[in-house]
Amino acid sequence: MSSSDIFFGEVIGTAMLILLGGGVCAAVTFKRSKAHNSGWIVITFGWGMAVLTGGYVAAGVSGAHLNPAVTLALAIEGTTKWGDVPLYFASELLGAMIGAVLVWLAYYGQFHADLKEPAMAERKGENPGPVHGVFFTSPEIRNAAQNLATEIIGTFVLIIAILTQGLNKGVGLSGIGVLLVALVVLGIGLSLGGPTGYAINPVRDFGPRIVHALLPLPNKGGSDWSYSWVPIVGPLVGAALAAGVHHIAFA
Repeated sequence: MSSSDIFFGEVIGTAMLILLGGGVCAAVTFKRSKAHNSGWIVITFGWGMAVLTGGYVAAGVSGAHLNPAVTLALAIEGTTKWGDVPLYFASELLGAMIGAVLVWLAYYGQFHADLKEPAMAERKGENPGPVHGVFFTSPEIRNAAQNLATEIIGTFVLIIAILTQGLNKGVGLSGIGVLLVALVVLGIGLSLGGPTGYAINPVRDFGPRIVHALLPLPNKGGSDWSYSWVPIVGPLVGAALAAGVHHIAFA
């Protein structure tokens, strides 16, 4: 796998992931969207399909990590070379930022229609703005220890499911591995997504958060940087723990 394979596969695949994942959040959030208020089930299914699409786009090119937590776990496990890790991380972050910009372009009119009233930007500074959920996650109850634990647990489930696929004969060769990962993400969203919005992917949160901070949106509110470390640290810790458990219990 060449450096260009990793770069283009991860950038395009992660961009597809964030475009469709952020897109379903936008569809549910905006008042002038046909999917407005369609609810959490729609969001979780949308993110599952986003993983499915991004995964199939990149699987044959870069391995479709699309997530630094996956890259870290595969490096610990030995499948991915440590020398390739920085390129994976950078490509995933760039792809996530591109995907967030594409969401903004696709919903350009809705962003400006929903944000045009100053009264909607009630929360300023470090607090999330009125459409923050289109870009990044935030907890329902702001408790750093609980929020971190939730992200660790959710990511652990994702990574242990990915690493144990090889124990099921035929999964890798049949090509259904990406589908199974998408279904696991759907399950995590339904079961564990309520407290924090289940980032379970550092660039899924950090890349769009940067884009939110940079975009010239009126009355958008803050980008909640004080929370931003949780969806970065939690998934990486969860991934490392899952890789360790996989090595001890299944290797």
